[in-house]
Amino acid sequence: MYTQDIVKKLWNEAGNGNIAVWKDGTITVVPPDYTGETDMKKPLVVLKPLLLVLKYDFLDFALNDEELLSTIEERIRAAGGTVTRGPKT
Repeated sequence: MYTQDIVKKLWNEAGNGNIAVWKDGTITVVPPDYTGETDMKKPLVVLKPLLLVLKYDFLDFALNDEELLSTIEERIRAAGGTVTRGPKT
């Protein structure tokens, strides 16, 4: 999974809930009060779009922000997942 794909999902779903990133690379929207488990499986991380992307005026800014990309990558890797940064846009 690419970090930029996660950022795009965060951007597109801001205000609709949080984003769960799963070990198989799936990214899904979950409600704000999500308990952290679906069908007895837990996501690697649950990311909050409003906290991560609200400060950016444009998606391109978020997609190229080193700090945001690193934060997402560190959280996923710390949870045992694999993530790759895609080429710069």
